[in-house]
Amino acid sequence: MKLGEWNILRIDRIKDVGAYLTDGHEDVLLPAKQVPADVEVGDNLEVFLYRDSEDRMIATVHTPLITIGELKHLRVKSVTDIGAFMDWGLERDLFMPFGQQTVKAETGRTYLVKLYVDKTGRLAASMKISDVLQDNDKYVKGDRVTGTIYNIKHDFGAFVAIDDKYKGLIRTSEIYQKLCIGDTVECRVSNVRPDGKTDLSMREEIPTQMLKDSEMVYDILRSYGSKAPFGDKSSSDVIRKEFGISKNAFKRALGHLLKEGRIEVGDTETSIIG
Repeated sequence: MKLGEWNILRIDRIKDVGAYLTDGHEDVLLPAKQVPADVEVGDNLEVFLYRDSEDRMIATVHTPLITIGELKHLRVKSVTDIGAFMDWGLERDLFMPFGQQTVKAETGRTYLVKLYVDKTGRLAASMKISDVLQDNDKYVKGDRVTGTIYNIKHDFGAFVAIDDKYKGLIRTSEIYQKLCIGDTVECRVSNVRPDGKTDLSMREEIPTQMLKDSEMVYDILRSYGSKAPFGDKSSSDVIRKEFGISKNAFKRALGHLLKEGRIEVGDTETSIIG
């Protein structure tokens, strides 16, 4: 019998508590309220196997939101001292240990998880999904993709499950906004490496992004009046905090606005002239 999966089992006997199903070696109970009215001993039933509140293997005809081998978005119903409990469509909530969380789970939030059997033979959820994600064999440089952030390492970047299937990475140098595990992001494929790993960017190609950045920068500069306290020598940290872009992107935007005759740029301030 395969825990966490659908099994086709034969009805061995029917009692008041339900139907006992067998694979020829061991039995499992399908509770009476789930036994179809038109079945009899000897019939085969397709059931999902999990463990009940007393850790006994039990069968159900109800469809769970996740099975072994799948990645699914599940909502956290509660967080306790031992871990989180997730709604997976069955009577008993699915446990996710703290050790399987890439960020501390929050009640009400949804995370992309896998289902696995732990060392004690129980089903559990895990945010550590990189081992079941595939190398990208679908997208090429320039493609637009959607994915889910499943881990963040600040010295490396945000790890993205593209289509909840392929491995992707937004490098730290490409992140100019707050990202959280569980977020859905839309990105541009900036590079597909020979090993199948996929680099992503949340920004457009430079010519297109420069036009967008220019309008954003101009609006912020104007909000300060005729002069804004930012210029060619403003620090990268100040630029990132105020405009949410890199120093290079900021200077490209200033150059575009200067060429259009809308600003005059100094070392530490910019004047609005148009």
